[in-house]
Amino acid sequence: MPTTVQIVATGTLIFLIIGGAGVAVLALALLGTELLQFGHVDLDGPVSLETVAGFAGAFGFGAAIVNELLGGGTPGRIAAAAAGGVLAAVPTGWLASRLSRAARNMRTDATPTRDDLVGALGLVVTPVPLNGYGEVRVRVAGQPVKLNARADHPIPVGAQVFVVQALSETSVHVETY
Repeated sequence: MPTTVQIVATGTLIFLIIGGAGVAVLALALLGTELLQFGHVDLDGPVSLETVAGFAGAFGFGAAIVNELLGGGTPGRIAAAAAGGVLAAVPTGWLASRLSRAARNMRTDATPTRDDLVGALGLVVTPVPLNGYGEVRVRVAGQPVKLNARADHPIPVGAQVFVVQALSETSVHVETY
């Protein structure tokens, strides 16, 4: 016959395993692993995986804490521990749902294209020879980008230039500024 201490330890262990599994699934879901994705990629169903995982994690850990505090050696105390887990899990699941939805729907800037290079101001970092390529550093969308550069005449290191044509995604035609 198991003792009360063994029942409490077993109940707590089961709740901790539920909580750990919930946290592991939540971490994978938030990292974008598309765990358990069925059907269409954008189809989450009525409840997102992040919500379920957050709920399960909070339920498991909350119930384990309450189970230890109550000394859950009886079915009634284990049920009370589970109820305490639900009290912790509902707001956590709601918060996980709101945060994951906010992250998914976050607005981002458009990805810069080669057309965004035209008109950019820059600085020569490797001399641009007459019939070859040098290197320039320009700012595109606020980020410094180093590009191969051609010009109609030689341009020395340190000269300020502007881009008149984007020859490719990584090379431009420049003139002195």
